[in-house]
Amino acid sequence: MHKPSANQLIIYTGPNCHLCEQAKALLYPLMSERGLTLMEVDIHTDAELQQKYGIRIPVVLANGQEKGWPFTAAQIGRLLDI
Repeated sequence: MHKPSANQLIIYTGPNCHLCEQAKALLYPLMSERGLTLMEVDIHTDAELQQKYGIRIPVVLANGQEKGWPFTAAQIGRLLDI
């Protein structure tokens, strides 16, 4: 599993994922507000990730907690506050 740094969110994505684009658009204002960066992980580069997240993307990882789509900026904010 990937481990985000203190100022980083991880989003598990895939190619041509319109839900991933929606999720990133939702995350950008929150990241800007909190001084965070986004690390995108394409699940299709790793068979284990593909099996784990294949039908669940986009999935955000923050503070060791995962949140799958659909999610709100408020839900991700609460994950960051843990």
